[in-house]
Amino acid sequence: MSVAQIIKSYTLWEFVKAHALTLRYFFKAKATINYPFEHNPISPRFRGEHALRRYPNGEERCIACKLCEAVCPAQAITIEAEPRDDGSRRTTRYDIDMTKCIFCGLCAEACPVDAIVEGPNYEYSTETREELIYDKVKLLDNGDRWETAIAANLAADAPYR
Repeated sequence: MSVAQIIKSYTLWEFVKAHALTLRYFFKAKATINYPFEHNPISPRFRGEHALRRYPNGEERCIACKLCEAVCPAQAITIEAEPRDDGSRRTTRYDIDMTKCIFCGLCAEACPVDAIVEGPNYEYSTETREELIYDKVKLLDNGDRWETAIAANLAADAPYR
């Protein structure tokens, strides 16, 4: 056999193998999803939109220790605090600039009371950059909206923390 005949037989064999592979997957169930209407499951460790959590009595969890602000490598967190009448400290300003955030999760790891978390929401596009600067009210609203999912994710991840 000449070299040309070997190449032709090799390419014919590769052609048959490729089509056999195509036909094998042609009749299997589809792997794609209909995105806006169907969602893939996400891990309990997924790091999405930030949220500030509250205690079950409605009081915010943040104790203004400022560890999250100190540990943030992108310097995306700004906190101002003042003491309350009972001697505890609470935040008066808690801002996260989501345009700076790199979603490293260090803020959530540093928080001693699980006040700041990265929730399961990954669909939060905006039309302006100003909408991506989250203030305390927006963060608390996110925490209220996603509290059940956040609590379930923290409970699922607890054995590995």
